[in-house]
Amino acid sequence: MSNTTLELFYYDACPFCQIVLRKIEELKIKVTYCDIFADQTFLKRLVDDTGRRTVPCLYIDNKPMHESSDIILWLEENVDKLEKNS
Repeated sequence: MSNTTLELFYYDACPFCQIVLRKIEELKIKVTYCDIFADQTFLKRLVDDTGRRTVPCLYIDNKPMHESSDIILWLEENVDKLEKNS
């Protein structure tokens, strides 16, 4: 198991975010959730880091990854190395 830090920038009404959220739940991966509508500091960080407001965005050790299909593929390929929820 790695010490990889995962943060998902999302908002609830986004259908692509919901797909990623379901995959995270299915794989039981430990992720910090950053709702860009609930906390504007998350939105500011996302825009400052990427120049975009686009979600979902998974930060993998502080490196942002956009596109729900890319995020899901990465999670599936790395699931065995990631920390799980208890």
